[in-house]
Amino acid sequence: MARIILQPSGKSVTCADGDTVLMALEKAGYALPNNCRAGACGECKVKVTSGQFDQGMVLDMALSRDERRQGYGLMCMAKPISDELSIEWGTADARPKLFPPRDAALFVLTDKHRLTERVVELRLRPVGEPIRYWPGQYVTLGHPDAGIPARAYSIANTPRPDGELVLQVARADGGITSNWIHDQLQPGDSVTLAGAYGSFIGDPSVDTPVLCLAAGTGLAPILALTEAALRRGFRQPVSLIFSARSRADVYSQGLMAWWRSRHPGLDYKITLTREKQDGYLAGRIRAVLPGLFSDLSKHTIFVAGSPPFVDSCVATVKALGAQSTLIHTEAFFARQQPIAPDADHLLVI
Repeated sequence: MARIILQPSGKSVTCADGDTVLMALEKAGYALPNNCRAGACGECKVKVTSGQFDQGMVLDMALSRDERRQGYGLMCMAKPISDELSIEWGTADARPKLFPPRDAALFVLTDKHRLTERVVELRLRPVGEPIRYWPGQYVTLGHPDAGIPARAYSIANTPRPDGELVLQVARADGGITSNWIHDQLQPGDSVTLAGAYGSFIGDPSVDTPVLCLAAGTGLAPILALTEAALRRGFRQPVSLIFSARSRADVYSQGLMAWWRSRHPGLDYKITLTREKQDGYLAGRIRAVLPGLFSDLSKHTIFVAGSPPFVDSCVATVKALGAQSTLIHTEAFFARQQPIAPDADHLLVI
């Protein structure tokens, strides 16, 4: 059994005999970009600063000879053969480094369907290089040349080999961009996106129970974060509470039910704020949460929705003992101006 040391944080994980570095990181909760898991795409390329490893069979197009000489390796195939292996991963506080955002990335809308009366789901595929992102981040979409300002929308899916992005867009009263998306944008249309932006990715190495709170299309980044956690075998309990005005405003319930059937550690509940229905909670998060949890001091919390919803949820979870350092928020409508990370927090491969 080897020890994988993450630099510059100095944190470490154990790697069982026969496991790849990627497998060891995922078992410990650390997310590493990857797609093919077979040494062919190069997504999981990192620099090894000390120690030895068996690289296995990889394609030269994914890992060039020059990169090998510089110490880079593909972690989906790399297996340690020394007691310790040091790799460059994340920041000094063991948070993932973000990918440099891109401007004017060309995509084609391949599918558009209605989730509720006020929410449509878009499926977009890249023309050329995909946008690289972490689950929980967002992109901007608009048509400035036609007077449609770019607005921010969270990505609702984890990264996929084909680069497809799923966006869930609510119609905003008087919203120029959301009305354009709902009424004019059609499958087959080309659009440009910018991103990815945002740091609503939390700490992927967290080893605590997780509570996710979402309202409206705040569910989108929560879905991406949850899917990512389940894909990498997160072992702690995950609870998801979705707040909607009425039954007609609920969506993705089938997906959440499927996740629950496959992952015993996942549970979800839906609360309705403007009507009562059998099988649903009734009331706002601040009213229902104390009846579900008496102590949140050990939980990591993710909250996404409108600023008033986020503020109310943060106050509620803090009253139940949640630690400020374990609370991660994404307040919609408060982040229309994307902020790119500084160079120290960018991932360079």
